[in-house]
Amino acid sequence: MPVNQFSQMLQIKIVRLHKQAILPVYATAHAAGMDIFACVDEPVTVEPMGTALIPSGFAIELPEGYEAQLRPRSGLALRSLISLPNTPATIDADYRGEVKVILINYGREPFIVRHGDRIAQMVVARVEQVRFEEVGELAPTARGDGGFGHTGVSLEKPLQ
Repeated sequence: MPVNQFSQMLQIKIVRLHKQAILPVYATAHAAGMDIFACVDEPVTVEPMGTALIPSGFAIELPEGYEAQLRPRSGLALRSLISLPNTPATIDADYRGEVKVILINYGREPFIVRHGDRIAQMVVARVEQVRFEEVGELAPTARGDGGFGHTGVSLEKPLQ
């Protein structure tokens, strides 16, 4: 990645837990997510509608106020119907264990994960902890409690 690509590059400590682990990398200069690679001694088969926990071979130390989100790779989803059932998965700042990825196979054929396969992407983001204030009612809006498809599928009727 070119120097000064981003004004303030966040430094994150990382430990390689397996000598063959491939550390996360950005595939392109403007990628939001880093590729996460499988670190397995033997191929792992994810059966149709099955899940598998795939190790990455590394652990990270996120600064307080940050999380790492694990997300599916679009190419795996499109070509093989491979996704993450808990997407986005959250890695909290106080977690120090190995980063592992839960894969799910929505396809009809078994999917084989081999060492070095790109299995997910990781995005590091700021988070805020909040404190709730219990009140008797909320301020009204034009939308109100409309949700779960209340705006429809097409734009035949303009949104207000």
